Amino acid sequence: MKITPAVEKFILHWGEMGTRWGINRTVAQIHALLFISPKPLNAEEIAETLGVARSNVSNSLRELQGWGIVKIVHIMGDRRDHFETMKDVWEMFRTVLEERKKREIDPTAEFLRECLVDVNKSPTDPKTKERLKELSDFFESLISVYDQVSKIQTPALLRVARMGDRVRKVLEMPLR
Repeated sequence: MKITPAVEKFILHWGEMGTRWGINRTVAQIHALLFISPKPLNAEEIAETLGVARSNVSNSLRELQGWGIVKIVHIMGDRRDHFETMKDVWEMFRTVLEERKKREIDPTAEFLRECLVDVNKSPTDPKTKERLKELSDFFESLISVYDQVSKIQTPALLRVARMGDRVRKVLEMPLR
């Protein structure tokens, strides 16, 4: 696949952003390439286009499949696996958010619940207990908000997003 300077710029930027989000640069670049590609690509095309080792492409594709944002598709007359990513950015965002919740938020919330049980069984400074309780409550609230928002259909979320500052005014919340 031949890429234009604009496409190259996008792929490189997505790779940089990936590293800031804790994702391997090549994984993010492969995702970017598949996102903008007009057709599914096989691993060899990906490796050649990005100039990365085929083994790195294979490992990266497995990781993206593990996140649930890349899938294998088959092309008539071609025995190789081809890959494509979600094209709906809202669906992709929801999928990534759900995975991050499962991998990061849920285990932390469980850990904090266990910490609270432990500190309540032993002599612990009241301020320490209070801070752990506040942090645990924050994570429980975060999970609750996520659970509620994840049930909202994309068109409704778009309407809320477009309302901007009017949402705050309706809720009568002062700016920070």
